[in-house]
Amino acid sequence: MKSSKVLYWKLSAYFFFFTWSSSASLFPIWLKQELNLSGSATGLIFSVNAIFVLCIQPVYGYISDKMGLKKNILSFISLLLVFVGPFYIYIYGPLLKYNVILGAAVGAIYLGVSISASIGVIETYVEKVSRKYSFEYGKSRMWGSLGWASATFFAGQLFNINPNINFWVASVSAIILVAIIISVKIEVTNHELAKAESIKLKDVGQLLLLRKFWFLMMYVIGVTCVYSLYDQQFPIYYTSLFPTESMGNQVFGYLSSFQVFLEAGMMFIAPFIVNKIGAKNGLLLAGILMALRIIGSGLVVGPIGISSMKLIYALELPIMLIAIFKYFAANFDTRLSSVLYLVGFQAASQVGASLLSPFAGKLYDMIGFRHTYLILGMIVLCFTIISMFTLLSPNKSKGLEGNIKDIKQVT
Repeated sequence: MKSSKVLYWKLSAYFFFFTWSSSASLFPIWLKQELNLSGSATGLIFSVNAIFVLCIQPVYGYISDKMGLKKNILSFISLLLVFVGPFYIYIYGPLLKYNVILGAAVGAIYLGVSISASIGVIETYVEKVSRKYSFEYGKSRMWGSLGWASATFFAGQLFNINPNINFWVASVSAIILVAIIISVKIEVTNHELAKAESIKLKDVGQLLLLRKFWFLMMYVIGVTCVYSLYDQQFPIYYTSLFPTESMGNQVFGYLSSFQVFLEAGMMFIAPFIVNKIGAKNGLLLAGILMALRIIGSGLVVGPIGISSMKLIYALELPIMLIAIFKYFAANFDTRLSSVLYLVGFQAASQVGASLLSPFAGKLYDMIGFRHTYLILGMIVLCFTIISMFTLLSPNKSKGLEGNIKDIKQVT
């Protein structure tokens, strides 16, 4: 019991520190205001980032599942994050000014390995530990939301002083991450080691033979990847609604902070909701909330209206994160939880983002944000409705034995 509480607090503290939010929360604004890049150039950068993350996530997922509860991969990520500040200031920014394509390629490699793909690795690792030590993953993940909120509360003000301050804060906080992960002690039994080491590449390949896996992919690409398209350049649209950019930056920082504080509270409540309505209904509810948020953003006018739409994200994301892990546990082999999350959820989102980011960037430039939001919101709504009939209900969940039967039927 004591070791469980200690691990909960240490891993929650690891989630809390602001490395990710300090470096990424105002990334689109940094590209627009500091580097003076167009919407199309910003869309290209996000597209290149998405393509590289798509390539690294399956590797990260497989390595993470093979390591099981060993913390080596988190130590590696933590060390990489120590250099995030110097990278943004002395390498990434100058390269993007010199040549957008070259800068995007170099940035995608470092940021993909250290930030974009690493978040999923951390989430799946903590989820594995939570199952072993019997604490609710959502309650630990809540501290990640609180950390993001704490950082974004000051991010807008610090950006107005000097954008580089946020990057230095990210690097300093990463040093604390290294200290935390060194102090984490996980008891790994021989059985757990053998179970993790038993995973083979063919086990991952067999997922691709399952019809239910592809139905889940359809939900992820049609629903979850669209909210990334919405979020990519939302800060640019939001700050444009204010008399000055500096005022918009500051208010956006406050809004993001308030949103994530709400998200943290919802992360605490979401497990109860998903346990009550089931994993499938949790995913559908998240899709409906997302469609409402995106369509509403195209209909409302002014800072107050768009702020209210943005806050719906605080309800939607916790339900989706909890529901997706519970859906995996109910319908797939839990040995492959990292692969399922990084490939079946995050990488599939990256596929959609990599293909649609340039298109969305052009739409923002050609028809404006509000009309683009209406299109994106309708896409989410349509795929959510389709998923009502394709995602598995609890009584149709068959577990690993059903997976094997499905594979035999295909082969």
